[in-house]
Amino acid sequence: MHIFRNSYFYSTLLLLAVEICIAKFHFNPFVRGFLGDILVVLLMYTFLKIFIKNNIFKIATSVLAFAYFVEFLQLFKLAEKLQITSEILLIILGSVFDPWDLAAYFLGFLLILLIEKTFTKNEDNKNISL
Repeated sequence: MHIFRNSYFYSTLLLLAVEICIAKFHFNPFVRGFLGDILVVLLMYTFLKIFIKNNIFKIATSVLAFAYFVEFLQLFKLAEKLQITSEILLIILGSVFDPWDLAAYFLGFLLILLIEKTFTKNEDNKNISL
């Protein structure tokens, strides 16, 4: 079902602003490299939830799978093989595989489930078990 949901819209804007600040102001490696990866999973999730009212677990799992897919593309140096020079595309695709990124994405996934379990009281979260 497609619907516009304000709370997810504002969450997306906030997370996007935080991610831009992390990238622009070059915070320490932990914030930029690990915390930023946790937040990017939340960012993708909240963006999808603006428009899609679907099972929380399905959307969160899809976002996690997509993040893992992009990370594994880095393992095969896709950006280099495609000779991508756009700075924005390089930031989105990344260029270096890091197994810690996989851990960060998984923590972001768990954080989504925890937040949704805590703050949503509807049919969407009935299948979430922590």
